[in-house]
Amino acid sequence: MIEDKNPSRTSISDLGEFGLIDHLTKNFKIKHSSTVKSIGDDAAVISFENECVITTDLMVEGVHFDLSYMPLKHLGYKAVMVNLSDVYAMNATPKQITVSIAVSNRFPLEALEDLYEGIETAAKIYNIDVIGGDTTSSNKGLFISITALGHALKEDIVYRDGAQDNDLIVLSGDIGAAYLGLQVLEREKQVFKVNPQSQPDLSHYSYIIERQLKPEARKDIPELLKQLEVKPTSMIDISDGLSSEILHLCKHSKVGAVIYEEKIPLDPTVISTCEEFNMDSTTIALNGGEDYELLFTIKQEDYSKIKANPNINVIGHITQEKEVVHLITRGNTKVEITAQGWNSLHKNKEN
Repeated sequence: MIEDKNPSRTSISDLGEFGLIDHLTKNFKIKHSSTVKSIGDDAAVISFENECVITTDLMVEGVHFDLSYMPLKHLGYKAVMVNLSDVYAMNATPKQITVSIAVSNRFPLEALEDLYEGIETAAKIYNIDVIGGDTTSSNKGLFISITALGHALKEDIVYRDGAQDNDLIVLSGDIGAAYLGLQVLEREKQVFKVNPQSQPDLSHYSYIIERQLKPEARKDIPELLKQLEVKPTSMIDISDGLSSEILHLCKHSKVGAVIYEEKIPLDPTVISTCEEFNMDSTTIALNGGEDYELLFTIKQEDYSKIKANPNINVIGHITQEKEVVHLITRGNTKVEITAQGWNSLHKNKEN
């Protein structure tokens, strides 16, 4: 937790709002010709040659993250990933972001430097321009809101409403790890409360903890599909859990779906950690959330183009039965799937 015991703390009030913005953004470099004007004026100026997609995500301390185990550098990085993932889910390329934060007086300048270092790292790795934002005070905790802008040709954009009967359902990567990483961190937090001297060995959980604290947006998937000459018929990112996302696709496309339990990709650490926590791995995969993988549908004739790729897995197919999704279990039982993923407005879902 951030405490007021460090004599080297620098109060953010010493800099003032504009001085704080200048200090935190001084290292951001412009990479795209579409960014005409970035930080430093009343508004940024962007030149749109193609279609522009825009997405915004707000993260609130105590709801979306817990600073007792979330390093601020990781938080800054993750906040960018959350937004970039939505842009990639539109089959677009993110180019610019704005960053707005509200902080209480318990956060010194050094803490915000860590937060912005994570944002800067994400911007460098994903080739993003940080073009503006805002800072203000908060009566309680930390709030961070990022808006991402992406560019794409009109004919390349993919929506949620294009899935058709007999399309194949495809998933990138593996799922369930981020939720289990959160469970491990929460467990160790409780252990620490009882015994502050404890030094847990989390090396066995490194993969799932990283998936929770420092996820990566799947920029490689739109690039891969373009190389393979495959355009998805619909696409969405997995932020709220596989069950919620497939139901979103089906609702918007007015179709149904069948998912095969044995086809859902799980990392070995997910399986072993589920056994340790006495949890069902399929339930975690369906409802965990925060994986930021891409779920999409393709035409059956495109299967031969993607079947040998280890980065993506066909997990089911689209049906005509509107908005009804079934799971075919390993025992060949047909079970209807309902949305039980992350809901930030549900009081029981808070960290």
